[in-house]
Amino acid sequence: MKQILEELRKRRERARQGGGEARVQAQHAKGKLTARERIDLLLDEGSFEEFDMFVEHRITEFGMADQRIPGDGVVTGWGAINGRTVFVFSKDFTVFGGSLSSAHAEKILKMQRQAMKVGAPIIGLFDAGGARIQEGVAALGGYADIFLENTLASGVIPQISVIMGPCAGGDVYSPAITDFIFMVKDTSYMYVTGPDVVKTVTHEDVSHADLGGYRVHAMKSGVAHGGFENDLEALTQVRRLVDFLPASNREKAPRRESCDDPVRDEPSLDTLIPGNPNKAYDIKELILKVVDEADFFEISPDFARNIVVGFARMDGQTVGIVANQPQVLAGVLDIDASTKAARFVRFCDAFEIALITFVDVPGFMPGTKQEQGGLIRHGAKLLFAYAEATVPKITLITRKAYGGAYDVMASKHLRGDINYAWPTAEIAVMGSKGAVEIIFRAETGDPEAIAVREAEYKAQFANPFVAAQRGFIDDVIMPHGTRRRIVRALRNLEGKQLQNPWKKHDNIPL
Repeated sequence: MKQILEELRKRRERARQGGGEARVQAQHAKGKLTARERIDLLLDEGSFEEFDMFVEHRITEFGMADQRIPGDGVVTGWGAINGRTVFVFSKDFTVFGGSLSSAHAEKILKMQRQAMKVGAPIIGLFDAGGARIQEGVAALGGYADIFLENTLASGVIPQISVIMGPCAGGDVYSPAITDFIFMVKDTSYMYVTGPDVVKTVTHEDVSHADLGGYRVHAMKSGVAHGGFENDLEALTQVRRLVDFLPASNREKAPRRESCDDPVRDEPSLDTLIPGNPNKAYDIKELILKVVDEADFFEISPDFARNIVVGFARMDGQTVGIVANQPQVLAGVLDIDASTKAARFVRFCDAFEIALITFVDVPGFMPGTKQEQGGLIRHGAKLLFAYAEATVPKITLITRKAYGGAYDVMASKHLRGDINYAWPTAEIAVMGSKGAVEIIFRAETGDPEAIAVREAEYKAQFANPFVAAQRGFIDDVIMPHGTRRRIVRALRNLEGKQLQNPWKKHDNIPL
């Protein structure tokens, strides 16, 4: 018996060594942790249960018969984050560069299917060079099997991808289907084709970072939802994100005890809106002052900064926040902002997370670049997402709500449940100056007459009371009481029941 146990110990030790000490040291020299070190940081201490430690590839061609390493380039299993079950796979760059074989894919598939059965989030840690070339189409088939499971799990369990090294070729499409992608700033990159192929095909000379680094995907393309300085920060923040989320669509997000008085007033909000309607302010100040303990997990903070989205808690309950940002492009809705917010709204609706929308929007971005880029279609995504959402929807207009953007931003007309406005709100087809110049164009040569007309228009339309008279605004509230009113609205909507007409699925304007 002792001999058998000793053999098991040796086999386990061999598997834990990955590609060997030299490759582990090379990984550390790049500022990266190993696959197992990452799992240890991500999960609660001592909670990890590994599956398929002894799996090896089945390739015999190209000299691979003599190159077998237990685990085959990915570590898989389950554990806990703050006591809640999660499933995880972590690509091991020290073993065959983390490349995917059919055996490697089967390990990931087992985790995906187990997570679906149990109803728990799955987190993928990516650090790999793509498909294992020696295996050919079998590796490609493994990718497709993973993509299918990603698709079936979408909206059922939260799926989070963390890019912690290279992620190329077929490897990029699994993260692309998941709910959230995070990158490590100086050590990760993702692209469909690498710099060498790009140079051969298009004659562009481009670096890994310029082709698919953090600055590309978290700031320009929007593929990534955030970036962190190093592996430790990335894994710590993923733990924080998981705390906001439900385990699956079969249950609610966990409530957390809070010492923050749910009905406290915030007097400073009475002076948040500048007297000059053209002057900006930071919408994040409002968010941080009304949510529990100023704890806000922002999604995509560096992309489409004219809209802010993220998770917070109010009265201990997880909520999704969507807010126009007057500090960037005056909070206007453009292609990127519409797409960013629409995806976030749909995630919240899929997982029964109430939506709170703060509105200060002058309209949609004008210009040929936006129109030729499909602003109509992309703007319709946000409209569609809010319209189909059945979760509690609470909206607060702080200042401007002009034109079609008023409709799109969770208005009463899109089944907003409780819609508030501050006294500073301006709800109109457009700003007073533009409106007067159109309505009274015959008087545009007389500045004094136009000034009088503009004052009349402001008095009649640039306020929340016309909308309130029609019932489009449920109440005009004092800014200092915003937290109390939203908390009470959330409590009122706890039992909300609303279903959309039966359909196989909708056809959102992609």
